[in-house]
Amino acid sequence: MRTALIVLAALAAAVVVDLVSGVLARRVARGRYSWLLEPLRHACRRPAGAVLLVAALFYALPPGPGAWQRSLRHAILLVLIAVCAWLVIKALHVAEAVAFSRLPSDPVTSRRVRRARTQIRPVRRLTVAVVTVVAVGLILITFRPVRLFGVSILTSAGVVGALIGLSARTALGNAFAGIQVAFADGMHVGDVLVVDGEWGRVEEVKLTNVVIRLWDERVLILPTTYFTERPFQNWTRNEFRVVGKIQLHVDHTADLDDLRREARRLVESSPLWDRDQWVLQMVDATPQTVVIQVQASAADGASAWDLRCDLREGLVRYLRDQHPQWLPRTRSQYQP
Repeated sequence: MRTALIVLAALAAAVVVDLVSGVLARRVARGRYSWLLEPLRHACRRPAGAVLLVAALFYALPPGPGAWQRSLRHAILLVLIAVCAWLVIKALHVAEAVAFSRLPSDPVTSRRVRRARTQIRPVRRLTVAVVTVVAVGLILITFRPVRLFGVSILTSAGVVGALIGLSARTALGNAFAGIQVAFADGMHVGDVLVVDGEWGRVEEVKLTNVVIRLWDERVLILPTTYFTERPFQNWTRNEFRVVGKIQLHVDHTADLDDLRREARRLVESSPLWDRDQWVLQMVDATPQTVVIQVQASAADGASAWDLRCDLREGLVRYLRDQHPQWLPRTRSQYQP
């Protein structure tokens, strides 16, 4: 009876503390730190209440000589470790969301925003993984037969050894590569990349892989080690503006000034051109044809792709309809 009364009193005290802390948090949140305390209170109310209740129950239940009392206290301890990890993980999610909400949204600082977004999310995921590993290690420590294994998990060497022993060396390498990619400043969320001839926009940078949305709405998922071991093109590392280029093969008799006038008309009439730069040049010559290249700038990668397609289509149509003799052709000479 005495133990039951102590447990009920502890539970009541925990409920009161939860209610009082909620009231205090709401009052303080109305002031200067509402941007932090309001989301923290909404997200962490349940795990915080669970921590208070389970902790009160654990400390109110005295260790007794009976086996059932020891087993019950041990089970409550396991639940306490789990709810504490739940609380910390919830707080980390709130910290990530608050950090994103405090970032500026004006276009001048868009690169800083993309850089911060790329770095914050992998750090939060790595921290959640560390908290989970620590919680598992603490739970294992409470069991006498596997106590040494639990202690080894809590050490860095033990973590590496356990992961390697579980054939997770590739995943561990990808996780470290994810941190390296996030802080190496080589790419950010929202950048336009060209990888193995495919171009797309970085949609998400995770610890173990990078998600790229390709131009045709396909999703390319690559391990993070790819970006630490192989070269790739980043069209928007310093700015969003992208210079697109097309190449056409025409006959040696083609008048480049005429083609330049038509290319200028196509570029200036396109709403995709950002009115910054364009040029038509002869970049190569072969025994059968000459290679002309048209470069034009656009506001972003998607606009540059559409502008390239429009220019290519317009120039090919112009050659076909107005000057078919300038199209590539093979000459032969008959000798009797």
